[in-house]
Amino acid sequence: MSPGSEEDAASARPDAGEPPADDAEELYDSAPCGYLSTLMDGTIVRVNATLLRWVGVEREAALGRRFTEFLTVGGRIYHETHFAPLLRLHGKIGGIALELKAADGSRVPVLVSSVIKYDADDMPMLVRTTVFEASDRRAYEEELLRQRKAAEEARGRAQVAQEAAEQARRIAEHAQWEAEQAQREAEAARRQADTDRARLDEAFRVLQEALLPPELPEVPGLELACHYRAESPERIGGDFYDVLELGDGRWGFFLGDVSGSGPEAAAVTSLTRYTLRAALLHDGDLLDALTSLNVALRERNASGDGSLRYCTVVVGLVEPDAAHGEARVRLASGGHPPALLLRATGEVEYLHTPGGMLVGIAADADFVTTTVTLGSGDTLLLYTDGLIEARTGARPGELFDADGLCDFVRGLGPSGAPRLVAEIETLLDRFGEALDDDTALLALGAPAAGP
Repeated sequence: MSPGSEEDAASARPDAGEPPADDAEELYDSAPCGYLSTLMDGTIVRVNATLLRWVGVEREAALGRRFTEFLTVGGRIYHETHFAPLLRLHGKIGGIALELKAADGSRVPVLVSSVIKYDADDMPMLVRTTVFEASDRRAYEEELLRQRKAAEEARGRAQVAQEAAEQARRIAEHAQWEAEQAQREAEAARRQADTDRARLDEAFRVLQEALLPPELPEVPGLELACHYRAESPERIGGDFYDVLELGDGRWGFFLGDVSGSGPEAAAVTSLTRYTLRAALLHDGDLLDALTSLNVALRERNASGDGSLRYCTVVVGLVEPDAAHGEARVRLASGGHPPALLLRATGEVEYLHTPGGMLVGIAADADFVTTTVTLGSGDTLLLYTDGLIEARTGARPGELFDADGLCDFVRGLGPSGAPRLVAEIETLLDRFGEALDDDTALLALGAPAAGP
């Protein structure tokens, strides 16, 4: 929705008064990521306050300087030898890990994406660059790698010690003392390995929690509830969700599932969340948000380690209307299972979005939208496929599937968002080992009218 149309829509509501209009320039300047525009030689001609705050300089001191002056020495070399040549060759490059050097000498890990702007004659004019701060991600990745290396070394020591013990037991009686000593060393090494494994599990848990919002915001005129269930405490899943305020009474939300698991999937999940948040905060257009994410994932796949990463996701905008006890919801889907709508009458239906393609696969991916109004007592449920792919049937391989979910929710009768999520949590507990994938739930509802 364009800024003009937002103002028209606000003035058309009789109870809206004159809400403050969002300022596109302020949104650019105060975005949660850094923005800058440079000439083709790297000279900065425009930069937002977020990036200036990271490097610790005033705007006048940054304009006219080259972007590489704010990189570390290693970052400058990489920029000149790899980043800039690839940008000139392809016209864009994304998700490159570099480090900014602030005025006080501190370093800021960042992810940098750039795209060349061309004039009408297809001549390059400017380079537009987006910079995402990545300190938390870097710290988690380093701790994860350190713990993994320690666990692998401990397991290696345990294996060596065990082999020594086996060899000692085959030696004659005069070598008994050596065999017993080796056995004690092996048991100590195994205990150390268990300790290291516990620390690694804790690192996995902390990293997983960092990929999800700590709690949902309070949204006037709307009920929200969520739940995340990991398939295994030893794996970092790729499911994610978030809810964020966009201004003018509008709220953005999304839920999705990145392919794969482990640290690599966690890194892609982080990229996905940051990209969707930035896109929604930028202009709030759902199809633009999915298109931006598709570009970011394809750039990551093109410049990554050769592994193909993609995701399914549903992105939405909700405008609660507390005065009338309803909420207008617009959804856009990229290959994700359809949302489930539970009406206050107890009726249940899926909001089908056929044709929405996976995000990160095709350059010209097609995404589809749908709109629904939640009346008083209506609830909308978003979920990842771990729920409907639980192997609960009497026959091998038989799934809980979409029909099973629909029947289960219909059996609950009218339910608000908190109760609906709580009942599905209990259902997941009953599934037990039948769950072989992570499951994320996000429910939105218009509160039921009082008696």
